[in-house]
Amino acid sequence: MEDRDRFFYGLSMAGALAILSSTMSKNPILPLFAQDLGAEGAALGLIAAASTIPGILVSLPAGSLSDRWGYRRVMYLSALIFATAPFLYLFVDGPEALWAVRFYHGFATAIFGTVAKAAIVDAFPDQKASRLTFYSSSTIVGRSAAPFLGGFLLVLTNYGYKDVYALIGVAGLSALLAIVMVYRRDGSGIGPRKVHAPLASQLWSIVSQRRVLVASTVEAVQYFTFGAFEFFIVLYAAAAGIDLVLITLITGSQLLTVIFVKPMLGRLADRSGKERLIVAGLILGGVSVMLVPLTGNPAALITLSIAFGTGFAAVTASTDALVSDLCESSGSGSTMGFLNTLMDVGQAAGPIAVGAVIATSLSYAGGFSLMALLLLAAMVLFAITFRGRRCGADAGRER
Repeated sequence: MEDRDRFFYGLSMAGALAILSSTMSKNPILPLFAQDLGAEGAALGLIAAASTIPGILVSLPAGSLSDRWGYRRVMYLSALIFATAPFLYLFVDGPEALWAVRFYHGFATAIFGTVAKAAIVDAFPDQKASRLTFYSSSTIVGRSAAPFLGGFLLVLTNYGYKDVYALIGVAGLSALLAIVMVYRRDGSGIGPRKVHAPLASQLWSIVSQRRVLVASTVEAVQYFTFGAFEFFIVLYAAAAGIDLVLITLITGSQLLTVIFVKPMLGRLADRSGKERLIVAGLILGGVSVMLVPLTGNPAALITLSIAFGTGFAAVTASTDALVSDLCESSGSGSTMGFLNTLMDVGQAAGPIAVGAVIATSLSYAGGFSLMALLLLAAMVLFAITFRGRRCGADAGRER
């Protein structure tokens, strides 16, 4: 196995451990811990959102720093936060302190996600989509296992919140060790293509390209609908009188689809062209979301959830690699940081905007229709913008 392959699989394992530890710290323990500390109403919402704010604030600067300093240093910084943050929960004695710790913890995933994707792009310029999707699926596995492990630990410790956070700290330390081992053994020779231009200049080289803006907007719209869909499909199914076990199957089927389908679609994107896959994914996602409010049948909703997951996987398997192809003059760190910022903004805004539409129209049909229209509008915009562009391997070299 080549050094870069060992590096890649080690980084994917480190990502799974890192996301496992960070997700265990919030699901299902965080809302229960916050309520036990006396948080209620708006305070609960602020605590829930605290860890997403760093993703919006630091993804781009972290990517730019990795282009200048090298990936190793910035990765070590994120690993240090993963390892220390869980133990800070042991000193929390009120809602304000919990918000502060959640805010600090959010820097770990914001930095790690951006720099890991940039490192993969630079290590595998000829296999961007397939490698990025494998890495993404690895982190989803960690994210999926976290609620089950977190719930088990809560029961095991008889809801001893701080005992659970101490155990989560072990997972954080494991992530630190994994990251250090990856960069000491196989990642020492794998670094960014050095870019010394100021961050403002790099950002301008990204946003001044029309196709980059359109592809990035597609990514933001896709995560906007993803964040809203995974939240409101649960409430819609519950309102339709569907049993909790079946609701779990509806939501779980989407997640499992992304885990297993995305790597295959990434390989397809590298071989057959990213643009076609994005268009197909947006159409599939838009149609499946549009059909949700027309049925209350559990089997139909599971099918639509799988279809949405497939469309989501098709789009996100291609957008990162496509934007990287278009931004060859910019550092990979800055490019991935820009995309991650838009991803976080979209995913955070989705539930808020769709929730407002549902509350205003007093109907889930309005909220799901908004998601469908956005996906289909993004498809039309993308298809027009990229019409005539070469697909496949040669597209990445187009100027």
